[in-house]
Amino acid sequence: MTLALLTACGGPQNALTTGIDPANLDTTAAPGTDFFRYATGGWNDAHPLTAEYSRYGSFDQLGENNNKQLRELIENVAAQKNEPGSIADKIAQMYNSAMDSASLNAQGIEPIRNDLQRIQGITEKSELWRLYSSLQLQGVDGLFGFYINADIKDSHWNLLQIMQSGLVMGQREYYLDTDSATTAIRDAYRRYMTQLFKRCEVAAEADVPAHVQAVIDLETRLARISRSNTDLRDDEKNYNRMSYDSLLAAFPGIDWRYYFEIHGAKGIKQVSVGQPEVIHEVEAIWAETDLTTLKDYVAWQLINAASSFLDDDMRAANFEFFGRAMSGRQEDRPRWKRAVAATERSLGEAVGQLYVEHYFPAAAKERMVQLVRNLQTALGERIDAQEWMSDSTKAVAHEKLDAFIIKVGYPDKWRSYDNLEIGRNYWQNVKATAMWNNFDEVGRKLNQPVDNTEWYMTPQTVNAYYNPTTNEICFPAGILQPPFFDMNADDAFNYGAIGVVIGHEMTHGFDDQGAKFDKDGNLRQWWTEEDTRRFEERTHVMRDFFSNIEVLPGLCGNGQLTLGENMADHGGLQVAFQAFKNATKDAPLSEQGGFTPEQRFFLAYAGVWAGNIRDEEIRYRTKADPHSLGRWRVNGQLPHIDAWYDAFGITEADPMFVPKADRVTIW
Repeated sequence: MTLALLTACGGPQNALTTGIDPANLDTTAAPGTDFFRYATGGWNDAHPLTAEYSRYGSFDQLGENNNKQLRELIENVAAQKNEPGSIADKIAQMYNSAMDSASLNAQGIEPIRNDLQRIQGITEKSELWRLYSSLQLQGVDGLFGFYINADIKDSHWNLLQIMQSGLVMGQREYYLDTDSATTAIRDAYRRYMTQLFKRCEVAAEADVPAHVQAVIDLETRLARISRSNTDLRDDEKNYNRMSYDSLLAAFPGIDWRYYFEIHGAKGIKQVSVGQPEVIHEVEAIWAETDLTTLKDYVAWQLINAASSFLDDDMRAANFEFFGRAMSGRQEDRPRWKRAVAATERSLGEAVGQLYVEHYFPAAAKERMVQLVRNLQTALGERIDAQEWMSDSTKAVAHEKLDAFIIKVGYPDKWRSYDNLEIGRNYWQNVKATAMWNNFDEVGRKLNQPVDNTEWYMTPQTVNAYYNPTTNEICFPAGILQPPFFDMNADDAFNYGAIGVVIGHEMTHGFDDQGAKFDKDGNLRQWWTEEDTRRFEERTHVMRDFFSNIEVLPGLCGNGQLTLGENMADHGGLQVAFQAFKNATKDAPLSEQGGFTPEQRFFLAYAGVWAGNIRDEEIRYRTKADPHSLGRWRVNGQLPHIDAWYDAFGITEADPMFVPKADRVTIW
């Protein structure tokens, strides 16, 4: 039997609010013309972008509230006398070192000067490789990187996985696209590097432009061979398992032994090389590039990595490029927000434990678990209802659904930071954290079975996730607040908001990537060939629809990159609406505030994506983000949901109308 949310939360539905604030709407807009404006126009008008933000929406508003709570918790710890070496002392030291602007400005670039001088004094490539390897251990980006996580074809065991890296601008498109907006960003990148090369005296001032161009040319060469974010979504193509001896033989141009030894990775048995052609290009770059350029590249990676953690001038240069040029922000975050973020990065679960103790009671965790179970039931019903899926595939899908690991609120066991040493020097603390995380991951995971109790988000995170290799869905405490989860609101609101988020994460287990993993988290074909063909036909409708949305003049969305997230939104809406109808079938909700329960469901969903965004951020996210923009998670999704048409009386006369035959029909 499917239990209603009221059963989990207590109290009759008629004693609860609708959760819908009329001030957040713009009822002068027509629902069938621009539902995003209709449902969120009032909120958007009341929350114009401030200089600090390139995008500000419901997620960001909740993040702001969490930040204030975390600041109070951390500053209370930082203000008291703590036992040296205790977790409270580490939180205090990290936060205070980030807040100590006087010391940071007095030090200038001194915290990185010794490493810069060491780089400049090197005379052999082999010596540079050893130094570069040690810098990567301390958090400086490398030409490639590695992590240890579940082997996607033997999911009970961890596997060391090597992946492409080395591009400071992050996406290959920023180096290769020729449109005027991207060219302007490359020009800004050149100015950023030039400014900091001069500040750090990497070369004689007259020679700096040539040195800068050589580094950009190196990165551009790497970008040409690097895979796009779309290509990186293909799990099969990005999985190339081999023995450690095979790695040494296949890629002899890299000193793997020293690299892994300094990272503490001893006794490696097998690895996966995610993008072999990129690693071969790294070999070629290291062999063919002159020593001076390689030294400049390593120095640049160090300078860029440290720039946010040094004096105000270095931070300002970093913001001018990454904040203003790339995302359109006009003003940097205040220091206290950056200090809170740094403390979270270093001691995330320790801060999370404080957060949970103050803001998330155990009872709320139990209530949320019940709601998740309700969504599981509804997804099972949606699976059974699909005519395109065979009975054999449905049976295995049910097995996978029943095997979901559900994580809500906070972990059952907390991470220990006993061996992490935090002191008064900010950059030293950042490096110490990177080293500690590396050794902790290697120590816990290398040649070890997967720990299914591990959390991949901190409890205070305003987000959620599905992990295919452990077949788990996770909802941290941070997101379990309005406008996502409101204990005082009725089922129409909660199923439309957090219910869709839950359904979204569940559907990831059956999206274009998740459907390739079985209930145990192994990458294998468990669909019939005919089911796979019919499934892909339906996903192509989704892909093409979003690829034809013009997000800026001359710039369309990337339907292939966003396919998985768009499918999860579609499934989340379908599953949550079914669960909502199940929960209220014996005691239907009444019309309130001029809206039917069904209308309130869709208004709650749209309210999650309320927000404003700058053009620069739209361009960045379109290139890099597998999620569609907030506007299109509303206006692009709802035209494919039959219940939305019924709720608002949408007809073919409305601009958002999509003929029934052209709608996505997956869940």
